[in-house]
Order: sequence, then structure tokens, then C-alpha cells
Amino acid sequence: MNFSWSIFIDLGLICIALLIATYIRSKVRFFQKFLIPNALVAGFVLLPFYNYAAPRLGMSSEGLENLVFHLLNLSFVAMSLRGMGMKGAGRRIFSSSVIIIIQYTLQVIIGFGLTLVFIYTFLPKLFPSFGFLMPLGFGLGPGQAFAIGKTWEALGFEGGGNLGLVFAAIGYLWACFLGIALITIGRRRGWMDPQLAAIIEQRRLRTGILPLKESKPVGSLLTTETEAIDTLSFNLALVLGVYLLAYLFLQLLTFLLSFAGSMGTQLAGNLWGIAFIFAAIIAMFVKRIFRAFNIDHSVDNGTLTRLAGGCIDIMVTAAIAAITVVVLTRFWIPILAIAVVGGVVSTITIFWTVSRLFTDNRFARAIMFYGNLTGTLSTGLALLRVVDPDFKTPVATDYMYGTGVTFVLVIPLILMLNLPGYWYSTGRIFYLWVTLAIIAAYLVFSFIAYSLLAGKRGYRKAGSLWLSQ
Repeated sequence: MNFSWSIFIDLGLICIALLIATYIRSKVRFFQKFLIPNALVAGFVLLPFYNYAAPRLGMSSEGLENLVFHLLNLSFVAMSLRGMGMKGAGRRIFSSSVIIIIQYTLQVIIGFGLTLVFIYTFLPKLFPSFGFLMPLGFGLGPGQAFAIGKTWEALGFEGGGNLGLVFAAIGYLWACFLGIALITIGRRRGWMDPQLAAIIEQRRLRTGILPLKESKPVGSLLTTETEAIDTLSFNLALVLGVYLLAYLFLQLLTFLLSFAGSMGTQLAGNLWGIAFIFAAIIAMFVKRIFRAFNIDHSVDNGTLTRLAGGCIDIMVTAAIAAITVVVLTRFWIPILAIAVVGGVVSTITIFWTVSRLFTDNRFARAIMFYGNLTGTLSTGLALLRVVDPDFKTPVATDYMYGTGVTFVLVIPLILMLNLPGYWYSTGRIFYLWVTLAIIAAYLVFSFIAYSLLAGKRGYRKAGSLWLSQ
């Protein structure tokens, strides 16, 4: 019989890599000292295999990309079904959106500004949208960076898709390696919230494995009779059922938007890219229905946390392993300049603004923002789990809804990314001036929104990277 094994081959390799990473963490002091998550180690263990050995064996990274997409969505379904309180969430969500927009704006300014410098000095034929690949690769991830870069090839940008993957890969390096270092720095300098710091110091997390004779904490509770249905099966069925509802809802939206022509179709495609937001909203709606019928006690938060954690471990490993290693020497100077300057500015401004804009879970938020705005949402969640292992804080949820608000607000910015390409292909400088005007508008919005939300704290001790409470 011919059954498809591809997904289980990918899952098997990921799980073996996770076991290897767990062994490495338990034995090597370097990984213990810097609290490097096993999923990151496992991803880099698999990275060479999927880049060099897998193609010769007739395998590709497409299966990994599918796993990353679906597991990200499922992890947010599981976290949303836990039904965390949303008191005061409106301000936190909008503040999260403002931080994201600030970073997109700064990364666009750096990328486009340095590109213009290169064009008017020693690289006059450089494609003017070249620098936009940095915010696309850092902030949105390899999929979007590749897709948009590929469309620019029709405007004369040779290798635009692959260059998008290069910037995304560099962003992963910023997120993974410097992110771990920033967690260590935050612990030592007292930036971390006291309750989270206490958890890290008290947990037996250096080796990542609880000692043999130590009592084991309870991770989940039984809410069903196993003879009828196992509690894990019940909660997993709930998560997957909600995910199916999210799929059907997005299919309905896609159908309705198709009547709006090509613009509606393009918008529908973008909505699928943020499917985790719709999945989480539907999960919260289902949670309310359970409460209305007084059956929400059958849902176990601990089991849902374990499901979310498992999804994230596998997802992060797959995301790292799926990175395509592309070596392009032709553009190494602008790539290096834009990626380094962008990474440094993002690191400084994220910690500077988050410490002043928020008053709760500030370090957890900063590390989540940093991981996502230099890597992807998967790396942001991986870093967050180091300081918030069971997602007890609202940081991940706030970020998720903040992303939804951001998606609406940055539509003009995303559409603007094509304008320098039109300038390049037609020679009409009008497109350049429109680009600069839109960037300026977002810069003004970022400044005003941040100033109003942060208030007096906004510019206190401006020379300090981190504002103490």
C-alpha cells in the first residue's frame, strides 16, 4: 500500500533533533549557562541536513514550512482557549501595535536610506527597493520576504526572492543568538520582572531535566473520565475543532473578497498569512460559549498549556531547519551594512521604547518584540518561553492582537514598498516623493502615538537603554 510518510519523516527528524538537543543541554554547561532553548539547538542541528543532504535524498523543506504555519496557529488556539483575563487589554494591545509600527518604520527608513546612499555613491544600478528586504525579512519572515522580492524581479530586481531569504536568515541569527545574550544581560542587570526572575532562579532549568528524586510539579489535570475519553484527547479535539472553524471562516472571507477583484484576492491572501489571529478570536468565542453553557470546567488550562508548548517546540525547530542557506557575494556590502545597522537600531530602540511604554511584564514583552521583529513570531515565542515558560503573562496574547491592529494600520506602508520599483522601471521621480511622504507620515504617527501612550515616562533618562521602574 502506498501511504504518504512525508509529514511523519519530518516530524520524526524534528523529534530526534529535539532529543539530541535535550541531551546536549543536560550535559554542556554553555547551553545551561545561557538558557538556550532546546528547540533552537534542535533547529540548528537539522539546518545542515535540510540544506545539503535532504535535496539529494529527494526531500525539501516544504513540509517544514507547512508545519510552522499550522503549529503556530494551533499554539494560539490552545493559548486562547485558556481564557486569560482581558482587563486593561485594550491599551496593552494598542501599545503593542505602536511598538511594531515604530520598528517597521525605523527599519524601512534604515533600509531605504542606506539604499539611496549606495545608489548615489558606488552602486548606481542598485534596485531602490533593495533595503526594504530588511524589514520584510526581519519583521515579516522569509515567506513574505521571498514572495515580495520575487515580484520585484519583474521590475528588474535580479535575484530579489533569494535576497529576501538572505535577509530573513540574518534576522534569525540576530533573534536567536543575540536574543539569548539579551536574556542573560537582562537577568544580571535587573531588567527582568522580579516574579519572572524568581521563577528562573528557582526552577531546576539549567539542565532542562528535573532531578530523579525531586517531586514533579503538576502540569495538567484530568477533567474527563479516561474510560470515556482521555483529557488530552478531549482538549486536543477542541483545539483541532476550533482550527477547522477558523479554516472555514477564512474560506468564506476569501470567497466574499473575490467579488472585489484582484485587490480583494490580494487582501484575502494576506489574511491567510495572519490566520493565527482569526483562529485565536474564534477560540475565545468558543470559550465564551462553553462558559454560557457552564461546561468550561471540562477544559483544562494545564493540558492546553502543554499542547501549546509542544506545538511551539516543534514549530521553532522546523522554522530554524527550514532556513535556506544562500550565498550571494554580489551584494555582500549593502546586505552587511543594512542588516547590521538595522539589527543594532532595532535592538536598542525596542528595549528603550518598551521599558518606557509598558509598566507590566516589561522584559518579557521586550524579548518577545525583539525575537519577532528581528526573526519571526516563532523565535519571539521561543525567547518568551525562557522567561515565561507556561505563558502565564498576557504578553503573547497582547502581541497577537496587536499584530491584528497593526495589519490594518500598515496597509499603506506595505503598498508603498512597490513604489521605488516603479521609479526604477519608469524613471518617474514622482514615485520617490510619494515613498518619502508615506514614510514621513508613519514617522510622525509613531512619534505622536508613542508620546501620548508613554506620557512622562516616554523620554525619562533618555540616555539609558532600559528605564528602571
